[in-house]
Amino acid sequence: MSAQPALGRPIRGPSALGGEFGRFVHLTRTLAVSDFKLRFFGSALGYFWQLMRPLLLFGVLYLVFTQAIKLGASVKFLPVVLLTSIVLYTFFAESTAQAVTAVVDREQLVRKIQFPRLVIPTTTVVTASFNLGLNFLVILIFALASGVEPHRSWLQVPIILILLMALAFGTATLLSALFVRFRDVKPIWDVLLQVFLYGSPVIYAIETIDSPEAREILMLNPLGALLQQMRHALIDPTAPSAAAVAGGWERLLIPGGILVAVVVVGYWYFNREAPRIAEEL
Repeated sequence: MSAQPALGRPIRGPSALGGEFGRFVHLTRTLAVSDFKLRFFGSALGYFWQLMRPLLLFGVLYLVFTQAIKLGASVKFLPVVLLTSIVLYTFFAESTAQAVTAVVDREQLVRKIQFPRLVIPTTTVVTASFNLGLNFLVILIFALASGVEPHRSWLQVPIILILLMALAFGTATLLSALFVRFRDVKPIWDVLLQVFLYGSPVIYAIETIDSPEAREILMLNPLGALLQQMRHALIDPTAPSAAAVAGGWERLLIPGGILVAVVVVGYWYFNREAPRIAEEL
């Protein structure tokens, strides 16, 4: 029998970053800007529609909490607290929910072009960050108009936003890679987003919860801790910080560790799956 010809070394597909960080950054910026512009293309009101969703939810919750059941009516700057939490949660939910199917939605691009695969989920987070930046300007204007005064704790705001984006990035990369293999990820994540909505101080102030133990448990959630710290830093320094609610700074090591783990595991898993993504689609 004749010997089979050697096939040579297997050719690996593109990795997460593709070995060129500069190209990764350029492609991410280009796709994110294009997606952001296309989102409002042909719309007469443009960005206004992007702002309507958090504003409508804010309006409903404000009326319910101040006029109907009066839950949290004594909370200082309650309208600003609600609007800020809703905008930040909306960013997290939007960036991660869209990232779940992002790789599959760009199947034709993935199959035909060699490029850093991590560009795809990162683009969804960057695009959502553009919306967050515009919405945050609205928050600042609304806060100042409501009587919130600038103070030194505002220096924490950029750090909190960076941590929130890191949490969204880690979650987005993990979910987008998992969805390629397991299509049940989308409905599961849709349910978990609802859990995060009620398991974080988004539609309520943390002091409306009577049980100190329950408040401490909520601060184990990285999203909840970031939302609470944003309220303390941006709106009302007299409001309890995330550390105060959790029972001490040392307890924030838990949500901090979860955040780091999400980023590391998300990148590791996506990088492991990146060379095989085209085959799985």
